[in-house]
Amino acid sequence: MREEFIGLEVEVSASPHPGYMMSGKVVDETRNTIVIRHDGRDSIVPKAMNEFTFTYEGEKIKILGSEVQHRPEDRIKRIK
Repeated sequence: MREEFIGLEVEVSASPHPGYMMSGKVVDETRNTIVIRHDGRDSIVPKAMNEFTFTYEGEKIKILGSEVQHRPEDRIKRIK
């Protein structure tokens, strides 16, 4: 996915850590983490070892966090 994640609805669809299972809106992203706003607070979720389901233009897209473990600006340039 070559789009910006910030502002998209996201669900952590698979994680080895039960505390990361959540859904909400992406409010920030770094090379290794995604910040999700849910229940009125922000939670930092590592990309590694987690699977995310993003809602983009009404479509659900599953992405392994390890596949997008780049700085956001590099990912947008790199993935086609």
